[in-house]
Amino acid sequence: MATRLRRISQIVFFILFVGLLARTKLFDFSDADRRPKFPVNVFFKLDPLAAVVNALAGHALYRGLAWSLLILIPTFFLGRFFCGWICPMGSLNQFVGGIRSESRPRKQLIASNRYKKWQTTKYFLLIAGIMAALWGSSIVGWMDPFSLFVRSTGLSILPVAASKKFYVVYVPHYWLDLVLGVTFLALLGMNLRITRFWCRAFCPLGALLGLAARWSILGLHKDAAACNQCSRCLIGCQGGDDPIGGAPWHKAECHLCMNCVEACPRGSLQFRFFRKEPEIAGTSLSRRKALAAVVTGLAIVPILRAQTALGKNSNARLIRPPGAQGEADFLSRCIRCGECMRVCPNHALQPTFDEAGLEGLWSPVVTPKIGYCEPECVLCTEVCPTGAIQKLTQRQKGWVAENSDPSTRLRVGTAVYDQSLCLPWAKATDCVVCMEWCPVTPKAIYVEDAKVVDAEGNSRTLKQPHVDTSRCVGCGACEYACPLQEQAAVHVTSSGESRSSHRS
Repeated sequence: MATRLRRISQIVFFILFVGLLARTKLFDFSDADRRPKFPVNVFFKLDPLAAVVNALAGHALYRGLAWSLLILIPTFFLGRFFCGWICPMGSLNQFVGGIRSESRPRKQLIASNRYKKWQTTKYFLLIAGIMAALWGSSIVGWMDPFSLFVRSTGLSILPVAASKKFYVVYVPHYWLDLVLGVTFLALLGMNLRITRFWCRAFCPLGALLGLAARWSILGLHKDAAACNQCSRCLIGCQGGDDPIGGAPWHKAECHLCMNCVEACPRGSLQFRFFRKEPEIAGTSLSRRKALAAVVTGLAIVPILRAQTALGKNSNARLIRPPGAQGEADFLSRCIRCGECMRVCPNHALQPTFDEAGLEGLWSPVVTPKIGYCEPECVLCTEVCPTGAIQKLTQRQKGWVAENSDPSTRLRVGTAVYDQSLCLPWAKATDCVVCMEWCPVTPKAIYVEDAKVVDAEGNSRTLKQPHVDTSRCVGCGACEYACPLQEQAAVHVTSSGESRSSHRS
């Protein structure tokens, strides 16, 4: 009965998670205020790892993340119920791992489900991530299961595989998107060899919940006298926690899947409150490895930031979304979840590779070559779960026609022209596409009549474009619309962005 309830719970939460992910699109939002109709980031608000890292790195807990206590507090009493009953990433891994379970040899399946020392890797990653958070960096978001799921499927797999009837399909423009998808599929494929490989080996959220589960009052009771060592309890074990009699139970690894209880033909296994049998309640992580994790976490952030310190990260193309905090604060809160990129109606937000240095890998950057920032859109500010992108209204953004005062507009950058490429400047050819696309009022791009001589020596008058930097907001519409395919004659830089006083 318990396993049936667990399966129902997994199916319900998985469908809910995927449904919210699928609905994170412009067409699912009201046209009146451009705000979400659905709580698309609710799973991130329930993520204890995101809450802990956000509080440590940002020195404050962003509103909404306190809901993670609904997961963390029960874990102290029940154990890792979240991993076995709710987590969509865990459910997906379990589903993929079950594809070959029946065809695999019994001995091989039993051996793979025994506890392994490499399962402590996730605790190493958790400790290193927490130490990095103390430095003000949320790089552990690379490994957060929700971030991994949304980032990989939402930016790479779903957009390619989805039907045109329901989605605006686009082929990934960055090879990094392809890497995200391939890596995710490879991690899922490992479940064919080892059940819940990601959950056992790498998941830092699972490690955090495992530490909390150390004090849980619910535990597995083993009746040694009734056990005949048939090993059936190991066949369906999801956590690799050794439920078999005669072996110490690894409490922090148990997902409460209840498969062992159901599989035992003698009824020698039961979950009870306040059990007193000997067990391994900790993580089995040696002091040496724990110290190595601390040193790694404290050292990795300065190493990642060395690129910035050496002046190699002054990338003018690092254009953050509107509402993004200053770069240091932004990187301390961004968990690379991909929600903002997923919701962007023009796909203007893409994951970074080297634009923000190694520390900023997979964080969002406006890419005008792919799409521009809609003047009326504030969706990315609504779905950010950690406050890396602060909430804005259309009026606060100031790009709508009703707000004609350029001094009050939020700016993400400034457009500049390359006159060696621009058609009216370099080839004496009429073109005012950039001015026509400029969405702000009054327009930031204006033209001046100029007499030019073409290649045949003929004199003619045409309009040459210029940028009024006091009006430009850096939306990227001009760069997106430029008819030059290989390299746009006008491009946006981060110069003049509102979030940084030093960029002018």
